[in-house]
Amino acid sequence: MRFEASRRVGAELVRRLRSERVGGLRQLRLWGLLAVALLTVALVSAWFTPMLSVRTVEIDGAVAVSQDQVREQLRVESGRSMLRIDTVEMARRVATLPKVRTARVQRVFPSTVRVTVVERAPLLYFDSPQGAHLMDVDGVEYAIEAAPIGVPKLVADRPGAADPVTVAAVAVLAVLPPALTIQVAQVLARTVSDISLQLTDGRSVLWGGANDAERKAQVVLPLLTREGTVFDVSSPNLVTVK
Repeated sequence: MRFEASRRVGAELVRRLRSERVGGLRQLRLWGLLAVALLTVALVSAWFTPMLSVRTVEIDGAVAVSQDQVREQLRVESGRSMLRIDTVEMARRVATLPKVRTARVQRVFPSTVRVTVVERAPLLYFDSPQGAHLMDVDGVEYAIEAAPIGVPKLVADRPGAADPVTVAAVAVLAVLPPALTIQVAQVLARTVSDISLQLTDGRSVLWGGANDAERKAQVVLPLLTREGTVFDVSSPNLVTVK
């Protein structure tokens, strides 16, 4: 009898535990469904209503390019949801501005679009009947306007972005030590392997081609400490001074 009573008590306890567990699972599922529903409502509201609309545009790095030009390329519609803007496409459009090298567009919640612009900087320029053509370190002609003070002038037969000699001259200037770059007044490029640098003090550096650039950059500054007017580093293992 005692065994039978104990068995019945145990069975009842198991039944109640199972019932409570089923009830708990049901409650958990209900809470889960409620959370999903609330999240869906929030996303729909943010997508279609002004709750997360763009209210502010911050532009960093724009100096030569006006903020109005950047805003025009962004094409941010008034009241558009932050979730619906295409930051990649917006950055691509801003980067089409000639003086912009790179652009990045970010969402800063709840209501700000941040644009970071890196502008092109002149590495050299060449003259034409239209004016001075500015070129950057990528070899891109991005403006026809007066060259800033200190930017070297390129002298070549057919200067331009598609000219191999110009490309070689850009490659040479790009690897110069900064201490030498600020001394360069003119780049004379006859061929891709015959490039020389005219310095502001009248001295000349015969650079040769764009090959062995690292070695040439190492030897040129110590060489310029010697007396002379013509410094030849075209063969960096056999430099000469005249």
